[in-house]
Amino acid sequence: IIKLNCMKIPTKLTNFLSKNKVKFEEVHHRTVYTALDKAATLKIKPGLVAKTLILKAGKNLVMAILAANRNLDKVKFKKVAKIKSFEFVSERLMKSKFKGFKIGAIPPFGGLFKIPAFIDNGLVKEKTVFISAGTYESSLKVSPQIFEKVGAIRADISVAKEISKPKKKNKK
Repeated sequence: IIKLNCMKIPTKLTNFLSKNKVKFEEVHHRTVYTALDKAATLKIKPGLVAKTLILKAGKNLVMAILAANRNLDKVKFKKVAKIKSFEFVSERLMKSKFKGFKIGAIPPFGGLFKIPAFIDNGLVKEKTVFISAGTYESSLKVSPQIFEKVGAIRADISVAKEISKPKKKNKK
């Protein structure tokens, strides 16, 4: 039997989920640092893995939730979030604002951190999605419909990732 070195899901998250009656399945996996790695590890389509982006607009934080295989469409996001500009938050700010959660594994619940959250339309169309649970070794399998129930705003905020194709070698 292989015992995974599993970090416990932060209590703040489990309390939030039970208070909001969110049904979830805990999924343990090897340590991963990106949503694309999570998809590869769990052998699922990247479109089923949600990534959480934390952005700073002026003095305020805002959250964007999109599939691992998508990029944030900055123009659409600014319009939907009604902000003029934003930047990705620093690691230092992440550590101070999201205590108890690993950087890069922030759960996609704006309500948990009292910040506005926007979820991409593409994710909401799926039956189930995998989200970060605050650690690098565990995820939660949830219905994406719960995001709007807990306050996320559904919007068109992503664009397909451009995949660079390997250059073909010329045959002589």
